[in-house]
Amino acid sequence: MRALKTITFLYQQREDRILAAVNAGQPEAWSCWLTRRVALAVLQRTAEFVANTSAIAKRAPSELRGELAAFERDAAIASTAKAMSRTPGEILQAGVNAAELAERVTISVAGEGFRLELCGQSENGAAADVKRTELQRILQMLQAEVAKAGWLAAPAAAPAAATAASAAKPSRH
Repeated sequence: MRALKTITFLYQQREDRILAAVNAGQPEAWSCWLTRRVALAVLQRTAEFVANTSAIAKRAPSELRGELAAFERDAAIASTAKAMSRTPGEILQAGVNAAELAERVTISVAGEGFRLELCGQSENGAAADVKRTELQRILQMLQAEVAKAGWLAAPAAAPAAATAASAAKPSRH
């Protein structure tokens, strides 16, 4: 298993999958495809897991835990902003061509932080121990690509159209 040093997510419409490019442009590069099912499960379960392991949230009254988790996430995104950089498209294309289907994504507690592991069908993969702030950033990056893919579906268009049609009719009281 490779040491995960950098990760980039990129939605590919043609594949209808998200590319996870690990160590892009480096000799130890590896990439995998995250399906809709895997990406949504990672986001849902990990968000709950991170919130449940937050020392700040555990000390707060239950009605404030959601707000504290959001504050902690926003602070993590702000504190990791300087570490962000763009990966050139030609480097990502190499990852697209070599990507395998992700079979497993595992996130577990490791010391003061978390252990993140991505494993493909060939048992190749990448792993790293990451800080809470780094995991929050990684989740935010994945969330952004899930949003680009349109996988966070809004309610069906029919009810919205019906609401718009009824709003156009004059009403009398």
